[in-house]
Amino acid sequence: MYQVLKLIHVAAVIIFLGNIITGLFWKAHADRTKDVRFIAHTMHGIIRSDRLFTIPGVIVITVAGILAAIQAGLPILRTGWIFWSLVAFSVSGIVFAWRVAPLQKQILALTSTTDSPFHWDLYRSKSLQWELWGFVATVSPLIAVVLMVLKRPA
Repeated sequence: MYQVLKLIHVAAVIIFLGNIITGLFWKAHADRTKDVRFIAHTMHGIIRSDRLFTIPGVIVITVAGILAAIQAGLPILRTGWIFWSLVAFSVSGIVFAWRVAPLQKQILALTSTTDSPFHWDLYRSKSLQWELWGFVATVSPLIAVVLMVLKRPA
């Protein structure tokens, strides 16, 4: 059972990280076009992929990881690599919920408006904030991966 839970956990991590890193790529790709409708379409896709992959991924990663640790008899809060990975993963979730998701909605609303001329300065400001907080929300689970992979064998 431990191996199955570990496989589910690792597969969910791959999908989760792939989705958030790909979102950064597509946002940058859309920004380079300077096409407001394409940027709006891309942001809508990023928000949708978060609902389909990122948020369910968080649930599967957490549940499968905790169940695998319990199955292996590892004390979750007293096993350093598990504890600090949970902290890093939690930082990502907090940053995503507190800053990234609201900024995504603001950017989508801004780019979906038919106001002319488009407010590029406001967009750049929101976009820069999204990139900064998105970086934090992406690096922190990568730190968790490093801790988990480079852990000391029991």
